[in-house]
Amino acid sequence: MPQKRIIVTGIGGNVGQGILRNIHASPYDTFVIGTNVDSFSGGNHLCDAFYKVPYAYEDNYLHAILNIVAKEKVDLIIPATDYEVFYLASFKDQIPCAVAVSDLDTARIYLDKYKTFQFFKAHEIPFAEAYLPSAYDHSFRNCIAKPREGRGSRGLVHNPVDFSEYSDEAYMIQDLIIGKEITTAFYVTKDNTLHGHITFVRSLENGATQLCRVTQSYDEAMESIIKKMISATRIRGAANVQSIVNDKGAIIPFEINCRISGTNSIRSQFGFRDVEYTLAEYLFDEIPKPPVIQPGSAARILMDVIYKGTQEYSQLTDKNNAHYLY
Repeated sequence: MPQKRIIVTGIGGNVGQGILRNIHASPYDTFVIGTNVDSFSGGNHLCDAFYKVPYAYEDNYLHAILNIVAKEKVDLIIPATDYEVFYLASFKDQIPCAVAVSDLDTARIYLDKYKTFQFFKAHEIPFAEAYLPSAYDHSFRNCIAKPREGRGSRGLVHNPVDFSEYSDEAYMIQDLIIGKEITTAFYVTKDNTLHGHITFVRSLENGATQLCRVTQSYDEAMESIIKKMISATRIRGAANVQSIVNDKGAIIPFEINCRISGTNSIRSQFGFRDVEYTLAEYLFDEIPKPPVIQPGSAARILMDVIYKGTQEYSQLTDKNNAHYLY
């Protein structure tokens, strides 16, 4: 089987770094090119080659990606950020390789959290209630001001006092439901079939999963929600639903990631390998292996990438720079 060349974007974050580790653990022969808006991050040591690129919404982003695709003879692009999912979906017809994204209309809905809420409500799929700031009627016991196109947990404000500070174009006000947080990753094949899903009960630190455990208590209810989602929008590949289980046991989704999400490195160890499914479908037109979910728990820890004898970050590019993990 020939070596395949893959771009993974956003390698400075935990999503991109998890994707890189899962690609290296896959059974396929790959050469991985990382991209990021910063020249150096903790993800560089996982890449065979690295390129700095503009933000996806900047005019020269497509030009930068096309240059990398041509120079590196790229077979597949896997985006790790929401903006890149949207803009790569916008440019997909101009990119001469496979791009692991849903179609543009779907990417547009899930980039904007208020549009996500409106879409779910229109299709009678459970979702946490939300308002534009100018229309908020103070009906929530607790609320959160959330950027409509937020990245991670940046810009969240719990129970703001003055709602006039938040524009309708940039923010929404969402019901802050108290309960158990769960996160459900799922994969939809190119023929619009739900390939499988896995749910974690989790706790967060600085907006990212810190502790999690596999649960199958909500599988039936989550599968019903996911099937409604994929019947209403053309989701393809990996996606993620974040939900709260309230004190009555009801599952209420409150955010969707229409991409591979941040626990991909953890869930692959419990039988749900959505990065490998992506490689199978988008590189080899193979039917992905069925998931076999295993019980277990995980905790995230900090580790260090050590480069001895080098003083300047500008001299560090990819895994070819001598390093070790400690």
